[in-house]
Amino acid sequence: MSTLQIETEPLATDVRMDDIRLTVTLDDGRELSAPLEWFPRLRNATPAARDNWRLIGLGEGIHWPDVDEDISVLGLLAGRGARRRAA
Repeated sequence: MSTLQIETEPLATDVRMDDIRLTVTLDDGRELSAPLEWFPRLRNATPAARDNWRLIGLGEGIHWPDVDEDISVLGLLAGRGARRRAA
């Protein structure tokens, strides 16, 4: 007998930031952290602008309207930031 396995993408439920790190809490209990250096718009934003975020796509990503920054959960899981990598 086969079993139906339903896989879902992890969704963000909360976001925290300090001057060094962006941390995203997922709906399965995991926390993802990435250096704020990867996201220059957020790094250079005021604390108020950093705190003004909303979930997009039911948690597939996070949007900061004051700095026009969008970060996807899958991108964080893959280790992708907005920074340019040296060739």
